[in-house]
Amino acid sequence: MLEHIAARIATLEESATLQMAALVRELKAKGEDIIDLTLGEPDFDTPIHIKEAAKQAIDQGITKYTPVAGFLELRKSIVEKLKRDNQIEYTPDQIVVSTGAKQSIANVVMSVLNPGEEVIIPAPYWVSYSAISHLAEAKVVTIQSSVEAEYKITAAQLEQAITPKTRLFIFSSPCNPTGSVYTKEELEALAVVFRKHPNIIILADEIYEYINFTGAHCSIATLEGMYDRTVIVNGFSKGFAMTGWRLGYIAAPLWVAKACVKMQGQFTSGTCSITQMAGEAAMRGDMQATKDMCAQYLKRRDVVYAKLKEMQGVKVNLPTGAFYFFTDISSFFGKKNGATLIQNSSDMSMYLLADAKVSTVSGDAFGDGNCIRFSYATSEDKLMLAMDRIAESLAKLS
Repeated sequence: MLEHIAARIATLEESATLQMAALVRELKAKGEDIIDLTLGEPDFDTPIHIKEAAKQAIDQGITKYTPVAGFLELRKSIVEKLKRDNQIEYTPDQIVVSTGAKQSIANVVMSVLNPGEEVIIPAPYWVSYSAISHLAEAKVVTIQSSVEAEYKITAAQLEQAITPKTRLFIFSSPCNPTGSVYTKEELEALAVVFRKHPNIIILADEIYEYINFTGAHCSIATLEGMYDRTVIVNGFSKGFAMTGWRLGYIAAPLWVAKACVKMQGQFTSGTCSITQMAGEAAMRGDMQATKDMCAQYLKRRDVVYAKLKEMQGVKVNLPTGAFYFFTDISSFFGKKNGATLIQNSSDMSMYLLADAKVSTVSGDAFGDGNCIRFSYATSEDKLMLAMDRIAESLAKLS
């Protein structure tokens, strides 16, 4: 039979993070001693009270189809959270619950972008922002930042990137892959630009909100004139160690929320009933476990940062959120270890996998080919060993 793949899929890039994670699983299955620093997945278990809520949901027979936008009580709990933690007022019909924040992002992008319209994405960016935008047949315009700039863009860069076709701006804070957190003052500078261009929608990915070392999380939706044009994307995977549960949500202007319900209704309908009950328990329950996880991430960050600062040729900043380092390793381009030549970040990532037995993700996938990303969402012992292995492998390059 003729194999006929749609062009939108044939040209779609596989997630580099998932691709490397799959390779690591294969190598581990063969007995290789790989320290895996690829996936942004907390190594902590889901808090007990959340798991108990899921068990109760099963016992109570809450196993039927759910409303497309999510259970009303879950949406109410998200509204309460947004008022409590972010000082933003929403109504339940402005909340749409999805099967992970990735679906939430896809819903929004597909709902607001027409073919040929432009979406601005600061680089480095999470791998799926660009891929999903391409699926919507939009033109992706990237704004480049650097380690010296703490991987943040300026208002002047934003202004220069805007054209009459600009429709959407996507960013994350705290950021994946860099761990950067925009301050209120930095967001206000961007908001000044957006106020001049009222047709641009802002998609603010705040999935790492609770893994923030600055002491304050600011949502751009709280700034003057931004509420009615901002879609907040958030979820449960990072702050509550619920990656496998697949639960995300948006808080949005009502017209965007309605469009996303329409979109989701034709793709997946409502997400898992049991997961939603667990999510409500997370929203309304004790946050101590989340605070404890954040404290551990901060400790790990400091340990890894100290190690990276000792490595000659590695440029690194101090991330203020999430659980990633995005290190500039371009000084090693053109160097060799035997027959292995490092020409780009993909080469470096594969070299470290082969020589150091440490898996990282090439920066190309995140919009910056000078860097590699690795997660420190694993034990301190593994991180120390991984850093020692990486240092030894880099020292072999000349």
